[in-house]
Amino acid sequence: MRDFTPHPFRPAWWLPGPHLPTVWGKFGRHQPLVHDRVERWTTPDDDHLTIARMGHARPGVPHLLILHGLEGKLTAKYAHGLLAQIRAMGWSGDLMLFRSCDGELNRARRMYHSGETTDIDFVVRRLIADSPRTPLVIAGVSLGGNVTLKWLGEQGSAVPEQVVAAAAVSTPFDLAAGSRHLERGFARQYVKHFLKTLTAKTLAKLEQYPDLCDRERLLACRTFWEFDDLVTGPVHGFTGAADYYTRSSSIGFIERIAVPTLLLSAKDDPFLPAEVLERVWGIAARNGMLRPHFTERGGHVGWVEGLPISQRFYMESTLAQWFACCF
Repeated sequence: MRDFTPHPFRPAWWLPGPHLPTVWGKFGRHQPLVHDRVERWTTPDDDHLTIARMGHARPGVPHLLILHGLEGKLTAKYAHGLLAQIRAMGWSGDLMLFRSCDGELNRARRMYHSGETTDIDFVVRRLIADSPRTPLVIAGVSLGGNVTLKWLGEQGSAVPEQVVAAAAVSTPFDLAAGSRHLERGFARQYVKHFLKTLTAKTLAKLEQYPDLCDRERLLACRTFWEFDDLVTGPVHGFTGAADYYTRSSSIGFIERIAVPTLLLSAKDDPFLPAEVLERVWGIAARNGMLRPHFTERGGHVGWVEGLPISQRFYMESTLAQWFACCF
């Protein structure tokens, strides 16, 4: 692996604080879609996953798999910005959409969550089976970062040899700490935004599975903890939110990661208290495969640089640089 020295992050002056960069990528950025086709794959439990594909895997040419964040969509701008970066490098790539995030409610009783790793395992192994001589790199963003790190930690030294490197961006390493952090101040607006679609999906799920959860308690949920204690935890085999967070937080798995992995986060990320990053840094000091890069500013999947008429997105260029250095 070549030396990796990322350039310093220079925050855009016109997006001060942690919140404006966080919301700009979703509401203010223009990013063309770069995938050329969409495929639907049947999962081992007879459900489906949707994969947005750019280019075709080729022997010896790296291929990128992206996992998006909570309630991400096919149009996720950061994902297509990253795909555009690696397309310029001559690589191919895919965006895996978590169950129910493709605009269609999935059939199975389960959905997706921060610790669910059977779907990434299925997709990675299918990519390998389809093109065994293609090296793979994986980028997980926010919730997708937690899933990526947890899967890599679960695999440990048994990770498929085709998986050469990974990156996790704005990862909620400690789900309980992140959940509580989002219950204060302006951050509650993020929870309100996400709970709107999560609740709507769960109400639709109740049409499929009437015993899934209590409808009135669902409508009364105002925090992630309440929602995860009622829905995410019990539906996916946990006793509640505390059990779900404890068993799914990637901070408990990263020490076992056995491939070069970039951990890119901002210390002012409004989704996570900064002290969690201090704990992650300590773990990374014991595992030479982990490369933490924690900027002072950037928000959550923000990192906007440049001027309004010439914006640059630090996360995407930094990940492209990281992956290029791994070959």
